[in-house]
Amino acid sequence: MKKIFKSMAGMVLATTLAVGAQAATLKVAYDSDPVSLDPHEQLSGGTLQMSHLLFDPLVRWDQDMNFEPRLATKWERKDDLTMRFYLRKGVKFHSGNDFTAKDVKWTFDRLKSSPDYRAIFEPFADLKVVDDYTIDLVTRKPFPLVLNNATYIFPMDSVFYSGEDDKGQPKDRLVKHADTFASRNASGTGPYIVERRQQGVRTDYKRFAEYWDKQSPGNVKTITLTPIKEGPTRVAALLAGDVDFIFPVPPNDHDRINRSARSDLVTLPGTRLITLQLNQDRVEAFKDKRVRQAINYAINNEGIVERIMRGFATAAGQQGPKGYVGYVDELKPQFDLEKAKHLMKEAGYEDGFSITMLAPNNRYINDARIAQAAASMLARINIRVDLKTLPKAQYWPEFDLRSADIMLIGWHSDTEDSANFTEYLTACADEKTGWGQYNSGNYCNQVIDGMVRSANQETDMAKRAAILQDVERTLYEEAAYVPLHWQNLAWGAGKGVQAESVVNVMNFPYLGDLVVTQ
Repeated sequence: MKKIFKSMAGMVLATTLAVGAQAATLKVAYDSDPVSLDPHEQLSGGTLQMSHLLFDPLVRWDQDMNFEPRLATKWERKDDLTMRFYLRKGVKFHSGNDFTAKDVKWTFDRLKSSPDYRAIFEPFADLKVVDDYTIDLVTRKPFPLVLNNATYIFPMDSVFYSGEDDKGQPKDRLVKHADTFASRNASGTGPYIVERRQQGVRTDYKRFAEYWDKQSPGNVKTITLTPIKEGPTRVAALLAGDVDFIFPVPPNDHDRINRSARSDLVTLPGTRLITLQLNQDRVEAFKDKRVRQAINYAINNEGIVERIMRGFATAAGQQGPKGYVGYVDELKPQFDLEKAKHLMKEAGYEDGFSITMLAPNNRYINDARIAQAAASMLARINIRVDLKTLPKAQYWPEFDLRSADIMLIGWHSDTEDSANFTEYLTACADEKTGWGQYNSGNYCNQVIDGMVRSANQETDMAKRAAILQDVERTLYEEAAYVPLHWQNLAWGAGKGVQAESVVNVMNFPYLGDLVVTQ
């Protein structure tokens, strides 16, 4: 098993191996693929993985969690509200159009209109074009996470997306789960272009001949992405040599890959939180804090980690994992079945009630099994669960509709910061700002939201951490949701696929830099 924590050794190795390496093909099998080619339609890991293939961000994280220049070559703070970015010159879009500041401005304005992304960019007042290759990001108030958020600006080709499509609709139309021009066509600056795509079946990528990053060690000319929902089938395809790179590797299949002479297992500690949300608008009992607390006490997080995740996860009692600024060491998982029963009796629900639960079955590691285990645990306090699991493509529309009483969702902080969990998962829903966009529990506490807004204006990082720790303590005491665990990451790679140099804790493999030696 290979564990990756630092980037320099991997990058040096990749660069060395690239010398003389022939152009390669890569067959990838993920558990699912993006629902759309539109990078702004859905804020999800699959969309961001795709964005790093077809587009480029202004800056990106490296494996040491530092910022790395991409379409922005450098940046400087001009005043408390303004960060200036200097853009890379000579960059072409896939269409052949030149990349300039106007494309960044157009993309920023579109992001501000996206239901999924607008919360990330709510702190920003404007993006000002200084000249063709200089922009200013201006915040409403002092904001400590400007560079974090800039990792989500993947400039789109404003000329390519202008005008109307053959259906008379604007090419830049942004609608979730709709057959739009942007969902079917892409023109970015990234290392690959889409040659062919059948959503849910196969996507073929080809190396962009005019890609700007000539220093990249990557030698993969073509990529074929095939979604394989079932973990054992995905692993079997890798071991048979039918695919070269897979994610995720289920914990119970790690040994199969480690024992194989034709594959390697690459692992990293994870920061994606898996949670259950309790819909207070659908279930009157969920408005009672004692019932929510009982559910938290009834679910054995550590048991799920041990038995279902085979120890390849960390049981959670809060949103942000250790290392995040809001982490509070004493907030542990709360499993206590007798206390759960006592709280249900105290709340007047000793005999329980019936609810519905929805979960995906191909989005997170062992997601369906986790939901099944949680449903069984709730039965012990007389909460009878009608559980249904769906493939990811069918699940997200139902999630957006809040179609069940309990829904499972995983979240990786978009800014590598504790506040982002609250902004999306537990904040009061606000269409204008995008806060609460993925809060299917409809939990709402204006005091907490005010605390997060205060933290987002605090540039003293010690004071900011103290505020976000208070947020975590309050959510814990309120039992606002059910934190289950932070899932670790495991990829499988065929021999010669130097995956360790391109994977990261965000699970956005930079395949444009991948070296394949055989």
